[in-house]
Amino acid sequence: MLRRHDYFAGQVGAPLTIRRAAVRDLTKPRSVTLPEGVLTDRVEDVLNDPEIDIVVEVMGGEEPAGTFVETAIRNGKHVVTANKELIAKRGSELLSAAHQRGLDIMFEASVGGGIPLIAPLRRDLLANDIQSIVAIINGTSNYILTRMAQDGADYQEALSEAQMLGYAESDPTNDVEGYDAAYKLAIMATLGFRTSVTPEQIYRAGISGLDSKDFVYAEELGYVIKLIASARRIDHGIVARVTPAFVPNTAPLAKVDGVYNAVQIEGDLTGTVMFQGAGAGADPTTSAVIADLLDLAHSVAVGSAERKYWQPAESIPLVDLNDHEDRYYLRLLVRDAPGVLASIAHALGEHEVSIAAVAQRETDLTERTAELVIMTHPTVRRAYEAALKTIHELDVVFEIRQSLPVEE
Repeated sequence: MLRRHDYFAGQVGAPLTIRRAAVRDLTKPRSVTLPEGVLTDRVEDVLNDPEIDIVVEVMGGEEPAGTFVETAIRNGKHVVTANKELIAKRGSELLSAAHQRGLDIMFEASVGGGIPLIAPLRRDLLANDIQSIVAIINGTSNYILTRMAQDGADYQEALSEAQMLGYAESDPTNDVEGYDAAYKLAIMATLGFRTSVTPEQIYRAGISGLDSKDFVYAEELGYVIKLIASARRIDHGIVARVTPAFVPNTAPLAKVDGVYNAVQIEGDLTGTVMFQGAGAGADPTTSAVIADLLDLAHSVAVGSAERKYWQPAESIPLVDLNDHEDRYYLRLLVRDAPGVLASIAHALGEHEVSIAAVAQRETDLTERTAELVIMTHPTVRRAYEAALKTIHELDVVFEIRQSLPVEE
């Protein structure tokens, strides 16, 4: 902001001034030197300053950030935020409060870092009836999965490397267990389907239970494994989930590796469009935050009214994932004996789950065990889960080692 002050002023039509910046620790060394009197450790100095038009919130978390944003709106200030958790959980409520006062909240940095996603969903794709949003939207998990797939690393090894490189936190739960992706999917689904989708309504599974063997078998079968965040409009509602899944190796999302993110959106007018790029990091996030800030500053400078780029159009129910149909990959440790496959096929058939392909792997002659890898035809999840329960009770099955959906 300070380095490109003149350029930004020319784009906005008025100079931008950083009046106050609230921080936790005034003594902490900083890479940027701000003018005397700008730094404060009192948030109220920012929220209650009548000369401030726009507040930028980058502290994260639902609270106290939510209270601070509410106060800023109540005091007549626009808000720019990078807070995915806050927007995912309370975005509709906060946007409504802002719009009632002729204000706006901009949150491009909350999803996908510097990838332009929120503005297209709020504005550019408004004419479309969105059919689906399918995404790789967490760089940490995607880095781990890429290392496991391409280099044969096990999960713990890949996680430790991600932490060493700064891609993963010391507590990686939000990333590897799918919470971060669920927050982002909730935001995109809410905007894309013009309704309200909360993180709690999204089925969520993480990547910590994956084994390096699953990546070997995936490659043999023509797939890769990715943490997929998807929301689809079907006849009676929306089905939304975050889960590791088999993705055909010919699909565009299968080529998205490392810390990169990608979002594939299908609209009735645009067809399929894809957004891809660095999904996190200081520079991409800064790009998105400043773009939102300049957008709002221009509106303030020219005195235009608030732009209502998005508002809920209808209430669309979230479909129980148990009623949704998928193909599945299943890996079992079984007794190496005649009739085992027939027993398992019978258990699946009892619940109307049919086998598309099966292969026996890693026979242990000493222990008389083998691994079975099964790919199913499309089946309703409820029936599939019931079949797994039946299989688990078979005396020829020692362990259900993995079960993953196939993202066609």
